[in-house]
Amino acid sequence: MRGNLPISRRSVFKLRQVAIGAIGSAKIKILILGCVALTILAVATRNRDGSLLMGWTGDVDGSSSPRGRYSIVMNTWKRYDLLKKSISHYASCPKLDSIHIVWSEPDPPSDSLKRYLNHVLRLNSRKDQQVELVFDINKEDSLNNRFKEIKDLKTDAVFSIDDDVIFPCSSVEFAFTVWQSAPYTMVGYVPRMHWMDQKKGNDKYKYGGWWSVWWTGTYSMVLSKAAFFHKKYLKLYTDEMPASIKEYITKSRNCEDIAMSFLVANATSSPPIWVKGKIFEIGSTGISSMGGHSERRTDCVNKFVDEFGGMALVPTSMKAIDSRNSWFCSQSSTGGVNSIPPNTLSLDLPEGSNILLPRHYCRH
Repeated sequence: MRGNLPISRRSVFKLRQVAIGAIGSAKIKILILGCVALTILAVATRNRDGSLLMGWTGDVDGSSSPRGRYSIVMNTWKRYDLLKKSISHYASCPKLDSIHIVWSEPDPPSDSLKRYLNHVLRLNSRKDQQVELVFDINKEDSLNNRFKEIKDLKTDAVFSIDDDVIFPCSSVEFAFTVWQSAPYTMVGYVPRMHWMDQKKGNDKYKYGGWWSVWWTGTYSMVLSKAAFFHKKYLKLYTDEMPASIKEYITKSRNCEDIAMSFLVANATSSPPIWVKGKIFEIGSTGISSMGGHSERRTDCVNKFVDEFGGMALVPTSMKAIDSRNSWFCSQSSTGGVNSIPPNTLSLDLPEGSNILLPRHYCRH
């Protein structure tokens, strides 16, 4: 029996090892299954609640909700032929709810102009939509008027546009989708940048036009001549913008767009979003073509830095591109030239999908 004892002990030891191994394997399998289950749950939760990311809580395709449509606020001044062309074009855009014309002329709009624009609106609007046309009459001639609060605005999204620039409806709809992903930032087509003025010190800045953006791929503003933003910024501009800034804008007849960029950046501590889009300028050259324009804009930037107590603008190098319409990011773009900086990346954007903000981006 003594000879058989070691064999029995060895057998028991092996049986114990097998049992321990089996239990360990079972634990590993249970752990793996648990991880798989948690992963599936996380993916399902993300698909259901992904809209909570990036501050977006709306429905991209919810045309009946305030975020499902947008309103155009169009600035104009004694250019009735351009106004007619712009209204005729934008009337056909699918998710347009209303057009508000910022009227600051001394005389009210004529009845003939109203009849013509309403006729064009009915003629060019889609059958499934009724676009409202409203003249917002102002007693004072001031560029601040374009950002006055509109009490009865039905949509959250405001598309601020000048009467002499036209974008294809498809481009406007894409920018609107980008805005829906981040509704508290500015989303626009015309980027600009502020630069530190090394000659004057760390607290002085220079205004950078399109070519500085093209060269560096960096921007900190999108101009309100063609930009989406939330309607709450109209109220914020009306009620909270310092009176000294408004007076400065009225006297200089410039820089209301920079002031709005400061306002939004100060409220969000976030950069704007530059969207690629083809721009068609149907008017003659404006104040940007006049001598000393950059110097006046530089003065505005430094004035606003003092008023806001520091530089509120946030630089970025991100650009939103609809890759369904672009094989490469290097195709024609907004800004005055038909090219953009190299080293950009275009990501896929499936038709009709609710894609969160980073999926829209190209990075310089």
